[in-house]
Amino acid sequence: MQSFDETYCLSAFQRLLAADSTTGQIEPIQSLLTGLIEELGFPYRVTHKGGVIAELGGEGNALAVTAHVDDIGLMVRKINPDGTLGVCPVGGLYPFYCVTENVRVYTRDGAVLTGTVCRTPNSIHVTEDELRSVLPDFRKNVCVVLDQAVSSAEETRALGVETGDMIALEPRFTMSNGYLKSRFIDDKACAAVLLTVMKAIREQKIRLPRKCYAYFALYEEIGHGTVVLPEDVTDMLAVDIAPTGPDQTSDERKVTIFAKDSRFPYHWEMTNELRRTARESGVDFVMDIFTPHYGTDCDASVSAGYDIRHAAIGPGTANSHGYERTHLDGLRNTYALLLAYLTRKEP
Repeated sequence: MQSFDETYCLSAFQRLLAADSTTGQIEPIQSLLTGLIEELGFPYRVTHKGGVIAELGGEGNALAVTAHVDDIGLMVRKINPDGTLGVCPVGGLYPFYCVTENVRVYTRDGAVLTGTVCRTPNSIHVTEDELRSVLPDFRKNVCVVLDQAVSSAEETRALGVETGDMIALEPRFTMSNGYLKSRFIDDKACAAVLLTVMKAIREQKIRLPRKCYAYFALYEEIGHGTVVLPEDVTDMLAVDIAPTGPDQTSDERKVTIFAKDSRFPYHWEMTNELRRTARESGVDFVMDIFTPHYGTDCDASVSAGYDIRHAAIGPGTANSHGYERTHLDGLRNTYALLLAYLTRKEP
């Protein structure tokens, strides 16, 4: 297997995490991404709605490799009479996975305020027993409490906060014994793997046997990250997390080749190419199926009508859309399979 630049991958991952990018909030992450791609020396373009597409070299019918860099989060739905914020999710964020999380509130006038996602009432010692068993619900008993001395809606509005402001969750990255724990491993860890592959291509002066794009999408979490592709793309490979669970084969220390998600089976022959490549390259992999609530940007492109083959790979990841966990070995195996597939000579 090709040498994996662990230091660069972790650095890129943490730099991506540091740029809040709740879906729709594209400027900071777009600026960071274009800077990282310029550092690597690849030409790129920015799509009209915000995606970043880098050209990795090669000729002929193109393969687009996509990883998304938008995050799930919250939006201000209303300002409550006590000055707290009523919220709604952006993407697949559930209350039980974010209550007690620290957040940053981005107003449309450029202010950034900190706060915490809280239950109401929020102190267990003064909560009646029957309320302790009620599940958190964004519409009924969850709010964001600002780190400000406010006690009315008027005082909160005076800070510049209003309906429609974006709320980003704190990632809280840490690593122990090779395990990475953070929000937004989905999909910033995979984007970091793709950047690490790009670094290897540049530094090792690898000549790709076919034309390849690296497509960093910004609307995957709400289903339309890659509904526009370069005209010469005939194959698409998503690099995204492989959720672990009781009925899953995915493993945090391995790369998963996706057989099917909640919408479609992946392309039979392209998936078989990945499987053969993994075996020939000594990559530790599994096959898996993800239902009932999972999809990748490949689904968006297929649904948009593109005549493409599509496939997906990614590291096994626990606690998807919550405080997620994967392992460096999972990133290493994803890197190895992706680089081996990009450099394979087509029969």
